[in-house]
Amino acid sequence: MNPTSVLIADDHPLLRQGLKAIIESDPSFTVTAEASDGEAALRLIAEYQPSIVVLDINMPKRDGLSVAREMQAGHCEAKIIFITVHTGEDLFREALKLGSKGYILKDTSLVEILHGLRTVQDGQYFVLPSLMEVLVNSQRDSPHANEPSQLTPSERRILRLIAAGKSSKEIAEELLIHYKTVENHRTNISQKLGVSGPHALMRFALQHRAEL
Repeated sequence: MNPTSVLIADDHPLLRQGLKAIIESDPSFTVTAEASDGEAALRLIAEYQPSIVVLDINMPKRDGLSVAREMQAGHCEAKIIFITVHTGEDLFREALKLGSKGYILKDTSLVEILHGLRTVQDGQYFVLPSLMEVLVNSQRDSPHANEPSQLTPSERRILRLIAAGKSSKEIAEELLIHYKTVENHRTNISQKLGVSGPHALMRFALQHRAEL
């Protein structure tokens, strides 16, 4: 299987160097391009069509949010992970609206950043525990159709693991079941609960942890 292609866009050369080194320490990834500003990022995304784009929010010429909007407008299928120094709720919410699959702070360890890429590579969302409260607050503002009491014991267990921030691959390993079985459970749980959209199931799981 070919490695997952990654583009890094950040205006700090040392950070790009560190990110590239840790990403390529995992043979399932390859860094196909690097950009030091937003305009270069858009040009290289169009040229290389990476699977994952790691975007700094603060960049010259065009910031990461502007790049993400352009990608969204152009129906780019690359998964976006924002990496930033900002912990503000407004920026985080805007990143979610733009369809980002991950939001990572720059003071996070490189190992944790690699874990985030693996999680996104597996088709899941990656959010640091320090930002989970924002997701909880978002769920409070979003009405949901149903309650977790209607879920089966297996579904409730999976929802508890989702609340713990585990990806489908990690859940499958812990429960000794196939990855696709976990994905099917996630789909069924979402349908039962009447939730949809980015991060919706995680928000629900976090909001209802005490009931699971």
